[in-house]
Amino acid sequence: RALETVLIYDGMRDLDASDLGDELKALSRYISAGSTPKAVLEYMCTNKMTALFPNAFVALRILLTLPVTVASGERSFSKLKLIKTHLRSTMTQERLVGLATISIEHELAQTVYLQEAEAV
Repeated sequence: RALETVLIYDGMRDLDASDLGDELKALSRYISAGSTPKAVLEYMCTNKMTALFPNAFVALRILLTLPVTVASGERSFSKLKLIKTHLRSTMTQERLVGLATISIEHELAQTVYLQEAEAV
């Protein structure tokens, strides 16, 4: 019951907690122990089982989306806070956004060649 109350948003539910429990028990018969959530979702899609286990399908998609969303959001805000602290009064909004993007996506920025950027 506690899970069901957590899953309600604006009076609507994305998942039925009791059905989700039943679906996960049934789905466990098809999946080997220790499978990752991504592997389970891929297995469900490959074998056209999404309609058989709709609550499990939605729960897995939510589960696989949350870590990426939360981590990138936290990273963006912490980087922006650092940049704004040091350079707050000396830059325009456009420059702040550009520096924040480069700082947040530093791995991607390291792969860009300066010569290509100068050509544009």
